Amino acid sequence: MMGKVSKFAPVMKTIKEVLYDCQAAKTAVLATNFYNYETLVCVARAAQAVGAPVMLQLTRSSIDYMGLHTAYKMGRQVIEDYGLQGYIHLDHGPSLELVQRCLDEGFDSVMIDASEKPFAENVETSAKAVEMARPYGANVEAELGYVAKLGQEQGGGFTTPEQAVEFVGATGVDALAVSIGSAHGFYKLPPHLDIPRLAAIHAATPVALVLHGSSGIPHDQVREAIANGIVKVNLATEIKDNFMRALKKVLSESDEIDLRKVFPKAMEPVVELLKEKYEVTGAKVK
Repeated sequence: MMGKVSKFAPVMKTIKEVLYDCQAAKTAVLATNFYNYETLVCVARAAQAVGAPVMLQLTRSSIDYMGLHTAYKMGRQVIEDYGLQGYIHLDHGPSLELVQRCLDEGFDSVMIDASEKPFAENVETSAKAVEMARPYGANVEAELGYVAKLGQEQGGGFTTPEQAVEFVGATGVDALAVSIGSAHGFYKLPPHLDIPRLAAIHAATPVALVLHGSSGIPHDQVREAIANGIVKVNLATEIKDNFMRALKKVLSESDEIDLRKVFPKAMEPVVELLKEKYEVTGAKVK
């Protein structure tokens, strides 16, 4: 199951360096959310198998569920156990207070998400996060435009190159999640990424660009987005969906009550999914 000695000998660059290396190579880091020990180990096993760096993401909900210190320590320990080049990131941080807690805990990267606020308020809040992160050397991501969250309608509010230039200049963020047609969760309508818009944003600003809501986007569109400036691809919904589907199937076919025997069977489909996603995004340990 777990390999204490990896076949890789990672050189621990900062996540900022990794993202800009990806920009030059036209690859992307797959940033994966984890929800418990099992989904965390799925990420580690898949990344180790293909030689990819890992960016482990925690949302406020996952932090509330597992506890900030426990979740962070789990992530760090699994990175060490599997010999991975790995980083821990706050995903969709809703407040500067949580950003500060994560910085103090040791996160390599934080996202402040004030994208649903007016532009000026988003700028002000994101700039404060950058100022807070500076003493820690942490990467800061923000979001600009409307990327539909779970339960919200898709469409509208796309990021413009002009907005991106103004926002990055005013905030100093290291990475920017852009709205180009993706959405969080599963899609009600087939997704169609606005690649020309993405290419224009990439041409206008050198900032690292992020694609949220990759679950369900066809591989060819993800590859095209990476070729046009995306260097971080977030994956969450498909991870928990594959785990739960597999777990329900295992439980329906057995009366086994030992979760130590049940959970590993539900992990296999997630590992295979992640291997495939890592190959699509393309980033490798160097």
